[in-house]
Formats: sequence, C-alpha cells, structure tokens
Amino acid sequence: MTQTFDNSRRELEGATVIVQLCHGYGQPFLDLAREYGALFDRDGYRVITVYLTGPAEASVAAATGGDRVVFLGYTSRQIRGLKLGAILQLRRLCRQHGVRFAIAHRYKATYVASHVPGVFVVGVHHAFGDFRRRSRQRHVNARRDRIALLGVSDAVRDDLRASLPAWPPERIQTLYNRVDFHAMRRQLLAREEARDALGIARDAFVFANVGRLHPDKDQRTLIDAFAAVAEEMPDAQLLIVGEGRLRDALTAQIAALGLEGRVRLTGPVPAAARYFKAFDRFVLSSDHEPFGMVLLEAMVAGLPIAVSDCGGGPEVVGATGLAFPLGDSAALAQCLRQLYRLSAAECADWGRRMDERALRLFTPQAVADVFWALPFVRERLPG
Repeated sequence: MTQTFDNSRRELEGATVIVQLCHGYGQPFLDLAREYGALFDRDGYRVITVYLTGPAEASVAAATGGDRVVFLGYTSRQIRGLKLGAILQLRRLCRQHGVRFAIAHRYKATYVASHVPGVFVVGVHHAFGDFRRRSRQRHVNARRDRIALLGVSDAVRDDLRASLPAWPPERIQTLYNRVDFHAMRRQLLAREEARDALGIARDAFVFANVGRLHPDKDQRTLIDAFAAVAEEMPDAQLLIVGEGRLRDALTAQIAALGLEGRVRLTGPVPAAARYFKAFDRFVLSSDHEPFGMVLLEAMVAGLPIAVSDCGGGPEVVGATGLAFPLGDSAALAQCLRQLYRLSAAECADWGRRMDERALRLFTPQAVADVFWALPFVRERLPG
C-alpha cells in the first residue's frame, strides 16, 4: 500500500519538482537519497523521494529529508519483469506535480522512470557492469534522448561508456559521493574510548580494514601481507571489521599462519566510522570497489591509507595514499612497512593533504558545484 510522508510545509505548486526514485532504502541508499535530495536545497525547488520497495517507516522518511517521501510498498519480487504497477503510479505522481526531471538510483529505478513521458532521467550507478546485459543496452539506447547516466567514480563512468559506446561522452559523467567532513569528525570517538570499546590495547599499533568478509574485499591478500611483516612489527595488529561468508575461511587462514592474537575479525560493528580513531593505519584491499566510502571515513579520521590499484579507490585517495597491485601480497607488505615507519610529522602532513583533497572533491558543496555544471543539468533546470 502506498504511503506518503510530508517532511515540510512548503507548497509544491509553482515550484520545480524533482522526483528521486530509489529501489529501496537499505544502506547506503538511504544516505544517498538524502545527499542527492540536498542538491536541490535552493530557491524554487522541491524534492519528492519515492522508494519502490520496503514498508513505510516514518523514521526513514525523516532521515531521507526533502519535501515529501512516498513508499510504494512493493517487494523486490513484485517489481521484477515489466514493473507496470510502479510505472503507472510514478506516471500519475509526475503528471500531478508537473515533474520534468528525475534522479534514479540503480537500473530498476532508471527503467521505471524512463517509462514516464516527458521526464528526463538521470540514472545514478554505484556498481560495475550495470549495462553489460544486451537487454539493458537496448532499453536505454532506445531512450537515449531523455536519459543521462552518472557513475560514482571515473572507473564506473568508464565502465558505463564502454558498455554504451554509441552514447556521447557528455551524457555519461562522474559525480562523486560526498560526506560532511566536519560533522563526521565531530562524531568520532576519542582514541582511548574507541580502543576500549573495540578491545584494543592502548599501546598496540593497528592496521585496520573495514568491509564485508567477501571475495570482493580480498582480505586474504591482506592477511598474507601482514604475515610477511608481522615479525618486523612486534607491536602491530591487523583488525578486520565486518561480517560475511568468508569468516570461517579467513579464521582458518589466520590459524594456518600462526597469527591468532595478531589478526582479529571483530564481526559487525554498528556505526563503525565512529571508531576509526582507534586505528593507526587503514588498508583497503578490494578487487573492484566502485568508489569506497570507507576511504572517506578513514580520511576524516586522518589515517594514512594503502589501497589496491583498481576501481574507484585510487581516485578517492589520489596522491595522498599508497597504491599496490591488486592481489599482490608482496607489494602490499611493502606498503605496510612504509606506513608503519611514518613519523608523527609525516602523518600530520599526510592528514593535511587528505583534508585539502577531501574539501576540494568530496564535500556536499564541492559535489553540488559539479552537478549544477553538468551540461544536461544546465540545459534542463533553471539555475
């Protein structure tokens, strides 16, 4: 059953109404809906966010922000195939409010929005391979005159362009994810408090990795790299924060390498970003990270970073991080050595450069400036 929540008392009539369509509100998409809705926090604009799936929840509506939040209430099973019910409901909503511009997260939302006559759709893509299927290529190619695509990194953008070679490059662009660095920094727990909460000794030197225990995150290579340097760093520990299907396999790997007590799988930690001050260094070993929000969280905490040289991770850290070839445990071990040897002055300089990069590229204002300069936005929306 459709349910609507009004987040503001502002009238929609007479404003330029933007519809934002999301498959659901599971993270990170609740945060993304709020971030994209905030792009239109300017005079004359109103935002209606529509969730295709998930039960209506007042707390989700409040966290989404914007002017109005609509829950269509479908299950994922119900919006397979043609999605006619969702298309008809979105058509009525857009016709009622004179909507001409929509933001759609992921392919299913783009598919639904692209069936609304007279609406220009910006499809936001957060993963690789979204248009490798021929059926999806045919669908968007047939509607190319009223669809533009955004990738959350240049790596995702280039993947989209490779899948849709007939599209003009200016219709497939990059828009980075963003965080409020100052707000996130205020939420960080102090180092001692965070260490106590995670059960970390005050005098330990901690390399950290945060992510699902999944082949995509390649923690196997990270554990092998740590094993290669463990004797050189007697005070060092490796903390892997997260849960997933590889827990048993990684536990067995740790035991086989004799690293019990040196490498720890913490399991899930709610609001893990608040604890990053507990760490000394951060390592992301993923094999195809589209962007890597966890890297922004590490930058907020001022942690020197090493990242695999694939996907969007290297774009996030740029020259402020160390990069190593994907799956190369020897190269990663050398990065761990380099990170371990950094002096306090070098760490402070690293933090300063990360702040400069973050403020230039990844704040809400920096990303909003890029969005409003996009050619297909300038052509269709009043400034």
